[in-house]
Amino acid sequence: MNPHDYCQKKAAASGSSFYYSFLFLPHDKRRAITALYAFCREVDDVVDECSDPEVARAKLAWWRQEVAAVFHGRPQHPVAQALAAVAGKFSLQEQHLQEIIDGMAMDLDHDRYPDFAALQAYCHRVAGVVGLLSAEIFGYQDKHTLQYAADLGMAFQLTNIIRDVGEDARRGRIYLPLDELAQHGVGVADIMHARETDNFRRLMEFQITRALSYYRQAFAHLPDIDRKAQRTGIIMAAIYRTLLEEIRAGGCHVLKERTSLTPLRKLWIAWKTWVKN
Repeated sequence: MNPHDYCQKKAAASGSSFYYSFLFLPHDKRRAITALYAFCREVDDVVDECSDPEVARAKLAWWRQEVAAVFHGRPQHPVAQALAAVAGKFSLQEQHLQEIIDGMAMDLDHDRYPDFAALQAYCHRVAGVVGLLSAEIFGYQDKHTLQYAADLGMAFQLTNIIRDVGEDARRGRIYLPLDELAQHGVGVADIMHARETDNFRRLMEFQITRALSYYRQAFAHLPDIDRKAQRTGIIMAAIYRTLLEEIRAGGCHVLKERTSLTPLRKLWIAWKTWVKN
């Protein structure tokens, strides 16, 4: 299996909404964004699947060396090899890939965030930076598109956090800012023990409203000249915003359920959005 086939298999197996947005890209851009996505999945899996934090740190350190080899040597892992094949053509930067690893490493040191400012730093590293790299792959003419990409990455990560509140709690993690829990009268124990109170639902409404504001903010920064080039991100946003609305319409039962869209529905949204834009 060649490196690009490995990345394709990794992306397809995830069932992620992102995979459906890649399908409409030209071959070279699809290979590049799939390699980037596979990289994100690999380093995220290190943190999620290693029960020993020190083992996870060692694996992330190895990935740091692989990223360096993408730009200055000969990487060993097929995902790093795939990135090496596309990094030059799409102006991918080593510092950005390393910053994604920095974000993943934060999960080894933090299972709570005191306020939104702290959470923003995490989200920027694990998602905003991915948005910047994606914008390079999709192409742009106006520098304002980079702000759009960073804001859109933030919106995606906030959506993931909302969707996964219960799943994260079962792993001992709470990404919702602790000061916002307190402001809404929700205790940490409520989250950890999946107690769905009226206060919790109001908290989630607040989180959804803020996430949607990031989508609006992102598109306010997207220049018309780059809209066509950035259609893949627009597709991702359409799928993720639909997911948010499903969570809201379903009563925000994120402590005990994980809302998802069917593959057919994702594909329909992707095709409809591609044609429209």
